[in-house]
Parts: sequence; structure tokens; C-alpha cells
Amino acid sequence: MKTYFSVIISLFAITIQAQENDLALNDTIKRLQPVIITIKQQSPERMPETKENVLFSGKKNEVLKLSNINGNFATNNAREIFSRVPGVTVWENEGSGIQINVGVRGLSPNRSWELNTRQNGYDISSDVFGYPEAYYNPPLEAVETLELIRGGSSLQFGPQFGGMLNYVLKRENKKKFSFETQNTVGSYGLMSSYNAIGGKFKKFSYYIYNHSRSGDGWRENSEYTVRNTHAFIEYRFNEKTKLSAEYTNMDYKMQQAGGLTDEQFNTNSQQSLRERNWFGTPWNLFSINFDTKVNDKFSSNTKLFGLIGERNSVGFNATPNTIDAISTTTNNYSNRRVDRDYYKNFGVENRNIYKYKLGKINNNLAFGARIYKANTLRLQEGKGTTGSDFDLSVEGRYARDIDFTTENVAVFAENQFKVTEKLSITPGVRYEYIKNTGEGRFGVSGGNDIAFPNKTISRSKPLFGLGIEHKFVSTNLYANITQAYRPVLFSDLTPPAVTDVIDTNLKDASGFNADLGFRGTYRKFLNFDVSLFYLSYNNRIGGVRQFINNDPTQGTFIFRTNLGETVNKGIEGFANINVTKLFEIDKPYGNLDIFATVSFIDSRYTDFVVSTASGTAPNVTIKETNLNGNRVENAPRYIHNFGVSWSNNNISATAQYKMSGRIFTDANNTTTASANGLTGLLDKYNVLDLSAEYKFLENYNIRGGINNLFNENYATRRAGGYPGPGILPGEGRTFYLSIGAKL
Repeated sequence: MKTYFSVIISLFAITIQAQENDLALNDTIKRLQPVIITIKQQSPERMPETKENVLFSGKKNEVLKLSNINGNFATNNAREIFSRVPGVTVWENEGSGIQINVGVRGLSPNRSWELNTRQNGYDISSDVFGYPEAYYNPPLEAVETLELIRGGSSLQFGPQFGGMLNYVLKRENKKKFSFETQNTVGSYGLMSSYNAIGGKFKKFSYYIYNHSRSGDGWRENSEYTVRNTHAFIEYRFNEKTKLSAEYTNMDYKMQQAGGLTDEQFNTNSQQSLRERNWFGTPWNLFSINFDTKVNDKFSSNTKLFGLIGERNSVGFNATPNTIDAISTTTNNYSNRRVDRDYYKNFGVENRNIYKYKLGKINNNLAFGARIYKANTLRLQEGKGTTGSDFDLSVEGRYARDIDFTTENVAVFAENQFKVTEKLSITPGVRYEYIKNTGEGRFGVSGGNDIAFPNKTISRSKPLFGLGIEHKFVSTNLYANITQAYRPVLFSDLTPPAVTDVIDTNLKDASGFNADLGFRGTYRKFLNFDVSLFYLSYNNRIGGVRQFINNDPTQGTFIFRTNLGETVNKGIEGFANINVTKLFEIDKPYGNLDIFATVSFIDSRYTDFVVSTASGTAPNVTIKETNLNGNRVENAPRYIHNFGVSWSNNNISATAQYKMSGRIFTDANNTTTASANGLTGLLDKYNVLDLSAEYKFLENYNIRGGINNLFNENYATRRAGGYPGPGILPGEGRTFYLSIGAKL
């Protein structure tokens, strides 16, 4: 944590006094030099009551200013970056950092799909309400701050159970021209270069960056190349009104090493049995942003945003106990599977803040509206080549060819009523209208098309919430409860087998988030936030095995319907103690900070009916059981981070130690690993990271670090499909060294 801000104090009055004293003694004037006081801010910071037409009163939130943090930004090491935010689960299945997979409070981290993921305040996921996976995230070297608003954010950002994650990019608002470069090398062929220019001239400001990174990867068959380019321009009509536009383009090619069985993992977790599997997602984002402050009471922001992107994969996707070998009959490999998605979406979102008085006390009303439309063309199960390179060509048609569309209209309002200057109550409401449609070809059987049954699911959903906050001198108590829900996804409508049947009355998942916490600072040496949370997640979707036509002689099928409820509850805590400020020795010794984030998570099914079939036709029996009391898959019982950071004006260093509890990887809570590596308990793990920075000649820096210092052999997830079935190892020991400048 090494954000510095320098306060240059004018000593004019002191100089006058000194002059008077000196004149009285010897008529000599002594000129005193300005004093530069360096104050180190603690992290994470928190949002004020209102910012950029958003109301944050009573909500749990964290703001990570990345210049406060030492870490491996070149590869977007989420384990280091989120170490100061309690309750964040990180999936680490490849070290490229191209995709950041995070979840909160026991929710799945899969491509951050339980969060409303944004960049500069607009959506960046494939389809927010149909396929909310975030295949793109900006390079962290380009990010100024990370804003994480927990479940109580839903009324102003959306209905997501996890809340909102926003990447705020860097800007240059002072100099006419600035240049920043950061160039990194590291283990296993890592090469990374970030270069940016920015400036402000009269009423115009701009910022452009390009980030390129490549590496061979810690595991075999995991090479990657990625490029990310961004351009921003802004025009200020006056101090109250501005118009800006930005465009982001990303493209990457990544080899997927695939999963392992537990035996393979324990023997050599760096090995890979897949050399023909590839993945890539060209991505384009654009936004036009209009801000105006009509008067001291009313301000407004409108964003027009859009996305054009793809998800492309080709590979041999069998379980890791199946060898991808050359056939002795054909003298060639088997054909690979090709899957491609094409995404197009656009939206308009308006946010407003109206400040008014009730009596003598100021109150705030936040309100706005959103219109959004998205289209996904899904092509799956294409017969690919027998080659080994990133070749997406197919023989004939794709077995699946489905067109999905999402339409969304939302309005929202929250009002902060201040009972006193210290106590405020914030009720809110959000109304969502969502319509999903799908049509096309679901599969091919015997040369005949199997039509995807035309699906149209529309719903109107009001959500309500309430927040309370009481301020003390530098601390506050907060509490909130907010409804949340998750619409039926495209993946719920396209099950693995064409024989599966979808419930025509399939319901959205629904529930709520609740927080109760105490946070703040104490005498400039303590920064803390301790809270309790409760998350109810109803109507989870899954499959129940049933008889065809209720006749045991005709076999069985999977009926996909709403199955049950889960409850996630626990404790989250963060504390940062500045030791040198505590003992008032920071001037000669710099700043020594000790921080800890702790979270205890109890995630369980309270009602989850499953069915199993046994025997062979016609003597098939189906048995229903309830998984009530089972732990939710991929939810560790605890996630702790402990660290120490020291810095002075030129040098900073951080050591942090992460501890994560064991997890079940299926709802049945299977303990023994399956032979194919798809299910089984994943053990707890502990990882130590070291990072440091040296600044010299005012504008230059050298950064370096070692990730996973003790070379812990661990895994954070198992996969049933992409990026390759089986257990997916975390990275072993790696290092990086970087040199940069900002002019």
C-alpha cells in the first residue's frame, strides 16, 4: 500500500514571524524552504455518500486504489489484488491473467458471472441477463481503482447476487502531455509491455494505451498472446458539462492445458495431456458518456454503450483419463470440437442525483433508467480439423445453431432520508423487465435437424431494499437488506443432451442479501470493516431424472427445473494497522503496515431435491433424495489473507499470505476423487507472495516479486467442460521483474 500524496505547505506566515524575530536580533532575514509532508493512505478506501450520481449510503463497499498495492499487475494476479477485500474467492486455473475469475461470499467465481462487471461504469460481460460471463477484463496496469459494491448494490446497478465490480481506468487531467511505460519479464517466457499517453489541452483531454503480453505458461501447453488497446477523448463545454467517448479492443489466443486426474495432479501438476486445445475472444467495447450539472441541486449522467465480441474454442474435450492419441486406423488424431459465440449488445443508462432539504437537513435522491438489448448467436459441436493449431474451420454444419436475444428495461430510485446529520435511512426500489427469446437448431440426429423449441420468457420484477447508516466521528454503523435475482440463462435452456426436457415454467433464481457492519478509521493508524452477512439464493436450476411417459420400460430423461435453495452466511473482517503511526515513529522509519482480511463462510443447501436411477430397463428405479445440509460446491469455509507492507519515499515491499479452506466440487459433497478428476474434495491451501518497488529519479521505477514463494502444489477448481475437464492446478513458484517510467 503505497499511495503517496504530497502536500506542499506555504510557510508565508511563519516566514514573516521569523523575519520579525531575526530583524529584532540582527536585522537579517532568513528564508525558510517549503516542507513536503508525505502521508500514506490506507487501503481499501470507501465511497462517500454520493459519487458520480450514485448513492452509497448504508452499502458495504471497497475501493482499491492500485497505486497503494504492490503486486504482479503484469499478469493481473487477482490473488494479490483482492487480498485486502474479505470474502473474495479467486479461481486460478491459468497464469496468463487474461480472465479474472472472482466470486464473493461463497458464490461461484466462474468468469465473475455472479457480479455485475463493468469498466468505467458500463457493462463488459457477454450478455448481462442471458450469458453474464466476463471474458474480458482490462489490464490492471491500466486501472486506477477497483470498486466493489456488495449485494446491496442491486437497486442501482442490477439484480445480481454478488453486487457490482467496476474497473476504473487511468486518466491524465493535469499535464498537456504525459507518457507512461511499464515493461516486464518473468518466469516461463513472460514478456509484457504497457505504454500510454495522455493529456489535457484547453477543453480537451485524452488517454490512449496499448498493452501486449505473451508467455509460455507455467504448465505445458499453456502459451498465450494478448493485446489490449484503449482510446479515450473528452470535451468540456464548461465546468459543469462534458462529453466523452472511449473505445476498447482486445484480442488474444490462449492454449488450454486442460484438466488432470488427481493422480496426474499429484504426480506432476505442470503436465498437460492436451496440446490441441485453443481459446480466443476478440472483444470490442465502446461508450459515449454525457455529464452535466444543471445546478447545485441536480446533476445527471447518461451513458450509451455497446459490445461486439466473440468466444471461440477448438479442442479435444474428453476427460483427462482419455488419451488424445493418433489412431492406428487413420494415422491421424480425432476431429476436434469447435464452438463459437457471437455477441452484440448495446444499451443506454441514465443516472441522476437530486439534492434537497427537509427542514434544515440535506437529503439525496438517486434515480435513473436503463434500456438494453443483446443478441447471442451460438454455434456449437462443429466437427473441427484433426490438426493442432488454432484452426476454427469445420466440416459441414454446426450441430447447434441457436439465436438468443435479451431485452431489458429498468427504472430505479433510492432516497437517503437524513433523520439527523449522523443518522440516515435509505429505502429504494428497482423495477426490471427482462425478455429472453431463443430459436434455431438444437442438434442433428440421423441427418435430421432437431429444432430448438422457440422459447420466450418475459418477466416483470420489482425489487426493494433498505439501508441504514449511523455516523460517529470517524466510524459508522451500517446495515442493509436488498432483494436480488438471477434470470434463467441461455445455458439453462441448452442442456448437454438433446433428450433433456426443459420445464416450461422454469423460474428465475431469487433471494436477498443482508449486511450488518461497523467500519471506519481510528486515530489515523487503524482502518477497519467488520460485518455479518446473510445471502438467500432460491430456485437454483438443476436436473431431475424421470421416466419417459412415466413408463419405466421406455427409459429415463433429465428434467431441468427449479430444485432448491441455498443460504450463505458468515463473517467478514478487514483491519490495517499502521505500526509506525501507532508508535509515532513514521518520520524516521517510513510506514510499516500490518493488514488482515478474514472471512468465515457457511454455505449450505437448505432444500435441494435430486434423483438417481439404478438398474436396467425395464427394471429401472428412481430414488429421490434431498441434499438439505450439504455444503454448496466451490464455497470454502474460510478465506484469510495476512500481510505486512513497508514503505518510505522511494522503496516499498509487501509480503502477503493467503489461506483458503477446502471445498467440495459437487452438490453431493463427494469426498473421494473420481477417476476422471471431475468430482472430489479439493484440499485447503496456503500461498505466500512477495513484491517490491523502488522509485528513482522521480519518474522511474523498478518492480519485482515472487509469487507462490514456497511452491505450494494446489488447485482452486475442477471443471466439467472448458477450459478442460478435470482438476485445474494453480501456478507454482514464478518471478517477475519490471522497469517503468512516467513522464
